[in-house]
Amino acid sequence: MRLAELLNAIKVVESKNQKDQNISTVAYHSNKVEKDSLFVCIKGYLTDGHHHAAGAAERGAAALIVERFLPEVDLPQYRVENSREALAALGDQYYGHPSKDLTMIGITATNGKTSTSFMANAILEENKWKTGLIGTVMVKYGKTLVPSVLTTPESLDLHGYLAKMRDEQVSHVTMEVSSSALDLSRVGAVDFNIVALNNISREHIDLHGSFEEYYNAKASLIREASPEQFAVLNLDDDYSASLQEQTEASVVTYGLKNDSGHLHCSNLDIASGRGSFTVTINKPFKTITGETVSETSFTVDLSVAGFHSVYNAMSAITIGLISGVDIETVRSGIRNFTGVERRFQFIYENDFKIVDDHFANAGNIEVTLETLTKMDYEKLHVVYAIRGSRGVTTNRENAETLAKWAPQLGLKKVIVSLSESHVIGKDTVLDEELQAFREEMDKVGVEIELHKEMPEALQSSLDQVAEGDVILLGGAQGMDFGAKYILNQLADMRPDLDREELTRPLKQRVAGIDESFLHQ
Repeated sequence: MRLAELLNAIKVVESKNQKDQNISTVAYHSNKVEKDSLFVCIKGYLTDGHHHAAGAAERGAAALIVERFLPEVDLPQYRVENSREALAALGDQYYGHPSKDLTMIGITATNGKTSTSFMANAILEENKWKTGLIGTVMVKYGKTLVPSVLTTPESLDLHGYLAKMRDEQVSHVTMEVSSSALDLSRVGAVDFNIVALNNISREHIDLHGSFEEYYNAKASLIREASPEQFAVLNLDDDYSASLQEQTEASVVTYGLKNDSGHLHCSNLDIASGRGSFTVTINKPFKTITGETVSETSFTVDLSVAGFHSVYNAMSAITIGLISGVDIETVRSGIRNFTGVERRFQFIYENDFKIVDDHFANAGNIEVTLETLTKMDYEKLHVVYAIRGSRGVTTNRENAETLAKWAPQLGLKKVIVSLSESHVIGKDTVLDEELQAFREEMDKVGVEIELHKEMPEALQSSLDQVAEGDVILLGGAQGMDFGAKYILNQLADMRPDLDREELTRPLKQRVAGIDESFLHQ
């Protein structure tokens, strides 16, 4: 592609050494630059791409996109106001605007966006559509599965994935959209058809500076939607509900407590742990194909546990109906959905139980621990991976939530893992984060058994567990590898157990299987 054609996608403030030429690739990592690449200098998590421009030139870069001119680099340079926004637009241009050829569904939330995206994908697949899925766990399309490092890929990579999906005749793509992705323009130039905001609570406050900035980042997915798009909002969440009048999109709403929206959940029975309920469509709404979903009611049976799953299902059901899936297919898609790895997932149920849970923020922890209070067991053993580099506020709130439930759960000790060898730099636990966690545990007299490495922490829980107990593997990135280690440790300890049967939960697993990227 010619450089001039690429530059048509962005606003260049001024240029230096201007020269049109053929561009082989677009890159934002200097080690991915090849001959005739266009190198975009963006500010990353640990470094600034401007510092690597000379290295990119040595590798054969043809030109630079910069936010400030670099006189020491003898290449054509094009200055822009925001190189992240430019990277998104350039990626979209380079790959031929792939999102315009796909039905794009973007889901954001503090809690539940992964489960909601998987549920929505299950409905779309039930309708025999070829789908793509992008999020915290993986990028999936056709036979391709790529473990995720970021909830939402960097914009250039995202447009590349979308182009591959288009090439494989994928029709619908469901993706999680993180607050960081919105703040850092990772979903820039993506042409969404449906956007959803399920809920907002305190999370990533240290990364965004304040709750207001975090909320505004999330809300931008809805606020910036166009009249051609659909916005799905939860009336039971004040933040989500408040956006009804702040978007040009066609709004479709749902609620459990609030029955004034388009869809209402009633007759909820969750005695078994898995919800059954009635969905009533109170007001008609259009689909993306222009058809009308009329007033009616139908029953839904979930195969996944938890009250939070009902809310996730209501969002996914709404998305499915807007997409044009008929009610019977929506019902069967939801019924056949059996859950997401690391979302209150039972990975061992025999003489004792092992539960694997993402446990990422106070809201997640609240839901998980409340569910545990409804279960029968002798003793709870918590192996918790502290959230590295998420700031003191998030880690203190996580600890406060765990401390709040400790008396009701009979929790006297938490086995804590820093997972030093099993996280990458952006997830390393900081001293002040560990200290914040320790302070909250001290307040309620909960002992901390600290391990630098995750396998040792897991082994300790197996050494202490007894018949009828529950081991909870809690934590985000620092516990992604937990299931693999603890099940194989258990197999080594218990030769009476069938190793193949014991490790069956790992067979289709994506999170925590491939460790190669940790050592790159």
